[in-house]
Parts: sequence; structure tokens; C-alpha cells
Amino acid sequence: MTPASPAAPASEAALGASAAAAGYLLWGLSVIYYRQLAHVVPMEILAHRALWSLLLVAVCVLIFGRRAQLMAVLRDRRAMAILGLTAAIIGSNWLVFIWAVNSDRILETSLGYFINPLMSVLAGVLLLGERLSRAQKLAIGLAAAAVLYFTLALGFVPWVSLFLAVSFAAYGYLKKTVRAGALEGLFVEVVILAPFGIAWLFWMSAHGGSVFGNVDPYTDILLILTGPMTAVPLLLFTYGAQRIRLTTLGLMQYMVPTASFLIAVFLYGEPFGMGQLVTFGLIWVALALFSFDTFVRERELRRVANLKNRG
Repeated sequence: MTPASPAAPASEAALGASAAAAGYLLWGLSVIYYRQLAHVVPMEILAHRALWSLLLVAVCVLIFGRRAQLMAVLRDRRAMAILGLTAAIIGSNWLVFIWAVNSDRILETSLGYFINPLMSVLAGVLLLGERLSRAQKLAIGLAAAAVLYFTLALGFVPWVSLFLAVSFAAYGYLKKTVRAGALEGLFVEVVILAPFGIAWLFWMSAHGGSVFGNVDPYTDILLILTGPMTAVPLLLFTYGAQRIRLTTLGLMQYMVPTASFLIAVFLYGEPFGMGQLVTFGLIWVALALFSFDTFVRERELRRVANLKNRG
């Protein structure tokens, strides 16, 4: 047997990091994409997103030879029940995200995805009985203070941020409990969502309200490409996640809300006064504490594992 090249793991890690970064960057820039569809009602965008994602993911299942894995998921009643729930959660997440982007509330989507990692930790405590470190407790406390300050300073609860954070944390937790790969899981989810989308499109067409085919070719192309905009980042993320450390992946996820934040403030000129500054400042401090604590804990786990291997 030919020994593996020492450079191979480093090369794989570099490819993985590049793929994950590209996936996260596409997710972050998607706000610009969906903003081009501001003249389309969010439900129609969601319907097209489910329909064209289904077609693309079905092709990917065939190309990557995942039919056997997909059939195993389809025969697993527990997996199908969980994926039915995750389909409803991610569908509602997409809908609120699209609505917020096209309603000049991109900053709130950014805040939601900054909060998401802390919500995931909180879900681990509530659902799995995990224990928080002091740094994690402080980080979650700062996040709660940020939301409270936002509510008092700006006069309304940032429900978009909270909904996106909670729904995505719930989605991530449930996806960890289901025996299904990313591609097969997404296929089942869009299979569940697509019939509702098709029904909505037929109803809209019957009542003269559908945009597809009735405005301009540019809009039609954008609606069709919502499929790749959904599936391609996920495939890149999945490829990267299999090749780089979880700590690296965890830090890279902040690319998404950071890109959204910069786009909201500097491209679309959304208001960023003292209320938003203090809110985001508290969240950023919380995430710095959380990330540092995660890094230290993983380094300690690796050190202990290395000692055991040597012993």
C-alpha cells in the first residue's frame, strides 16, 4: 500500500475551508439576491425556492449516487417524522428571512444569526441537560441584555431576530438527531414543502396574482435560481464541514451575519443609531467570550485525547 502524502491532510483541510467559506459567503450575500425580488410576495418566492430546490437536489442525488442512502431515509419512520418537522421549521425560517430582507429589516436578520450560536447552546442546556461554563453563562446573559436594550431603546421586540435565531437553533438540534445526510435530508424537506408551493403557485395563477411569466424574464430567472441559491451553499458547507475542525467551522459561521450587517448598513443604508450600536456591541462581546471559551475547551479536549493516545 502506498503511504498517504503528508501534504494530503493539509490540502484537504484547505479545500474544506475554502468550500465552507464559499458556502457561508453565498449565504451572507443572499440578502442582495433576494432584495432583487422585492416586487414579488414572499410566499411566491418561498414556493419557487422549494420547487427549484427539489429539482436541483434530485439531480444531485442521482449525480452523487445517493439513491441508496435516500431510500434508507424514506423507509425510516422516525427520520421522516423529524424531517417533516424540520421542513416546517426551515420553511417558516426562509419565509420570515425573505420578508425581512424585502422589508428593509436586514439588520434584524443579521442580529438573529449572530444570536443563533448562543441559542444553540441554550437548547443544549434545556433539551440535553448540558452544563454551561461561566463564560457561556455570561455570554447568554449579555445576549439577553442586548435584546432587552433593543426593545427598550427602539420601542419594539426584535421578533425577526428572535424567530430566526430560535427556529434555526431548533432546526440544527433536530437535524443532529436524525439519521440522514445533508443532501438526503434537504431532499425530503423540499419534497414536503414543494406540494404546498405548487398549490400556492396554481392558486396565484388562477387569481391573476402570479409574477412568474407575467413580469419580465429577469424576474423569472431569479426565481428559478432560488434553487441553486438554496442548495449550492449547503453542498459547499457539507463538503467543508467534513474536512475542517468544528472550532474553525464555528468561527466561520459569523461570516453570514457579518456580511448581512455590512450590506444592510453600507449598501442599503438601514438606520444604525445608538440603539443598534449598543445591541450589536453587547452581542459581539458575548460572541467573543463564547468563541474564546469554545476554543479553550476544545484545545483542552485535544490535549487530554493526545495524552490518552500516548498512554
